[in-house]
Amino acid sequence: MTGAATDTLREYLATQGLTGGEATTLTPLSGGQSNPTFVVDTAGKRMVLRKKPTGLLLASAHAIDREYRVMGALQGTGVPVPRMLAYCEDANIVGTPFYVMEFIEGRVLLDQSLPGMEPGERLQTYREMCRVLAALHQVDFSSVGLQNFGRAGNYFQRQITRWTRQCEGATLPLPRALQQLMKWLPDHIPQRDETTLLHGDYRLDNLVFHPNEPRVIAVLDWELSTLGDPLADLSYQCMAWHIPATLWRGVAGLDLGALGIPSEADYLRLYSEATGQEIPENWNFYLAFNLFRMAAILHGIGDRAAAGNATAADAVETGRKAGLIADIGWDCASRL
Repeated sequence: MTGAATDTLREYLATQGLTGGEATTLTPLSGGQSNPTFVVDTAGKRMVLRKKPTGLLLASAHAIDREYRVMGALQGTGVPVPRMLAYCEDANIVGTPFYVMEFIEGRVLLDQSLPGMEPGERLQTYREMCRVLAALHQVDFSSVGLQNFGRAGNYFQRQITRWTRQCEGATLPLPRALQQLMKWLPDHIPQRDETTLLHGDYRLDNLVFHPNEPRVIAVLDWELSTLGDPLADLSYQCMAWHIPATLWRGVAGLDLGALGIPSEADYLRLYSEATGQEIPENWNFYLAFNLFRMAAILHGIGDRAAAGNATAADAVETGRKAGLIADIGWDCASRL
């Protein structure tokens, strides 16, 4: 971001009552592949700015307005989120629309195997992830003003259509397994119709843990949040048990017992006990769906990289993983 943009932002923050007009510095936060995120430092006060990327964007992507709305709505519920401070549609401030939120001091754990922890702490960490997910799915979304945040019913049909269209609109060739899933999924949608608030990207590295305790103090990155089937969120997180640790954000192939990480079956049991939700026999559909969706997202990252609009430096490498993730999804589908 240019010095001129920083000056304009300083003036904007002052008009919002967030600063006294002091000098402002922005430091990019690494790790995200979607919306550029910065730490804002001014006169001893620290905030976070999250903005849309520049360039030609897919129509339904980078919904920072939805992130701002859902986190604002969840204030005071059992789901920990940062305080929302300001939302700005004016692209003249920092080049694209953005929002500002509270900075949360804590730990973001990137490696699903949780290196450096004792087995007992790993188990507590996974249990805490499950507890917060269950709390999210038990939020009365109408009572917090999110009754029109998405459409009730037909969640999987709508999602499959959305991500299929995104794939079809990409310029990079589609991996074969991704094409197979695009054809297979619409014919195997379960006949159930439960609707809760969904995070859409609920995983370990989108949580901020207390600096010293296995306790979630903030859930971040709500860009894909909507209303839908809670098993979509649960199976999204459970992809980790099917993705090799050597590929991307997975624990497949690790000695989970020795590490203290619960098995997928144990994790599902924890969720069922917390919510009363039964895990259906066609669980592999939900896994296949989310592996398809993740492959579509990764393919989109690769497509943006090819167009020169990528946010992260490793976008090309990340995009190449789409085919491997789709292969795992097709394997899940083939076992139904």
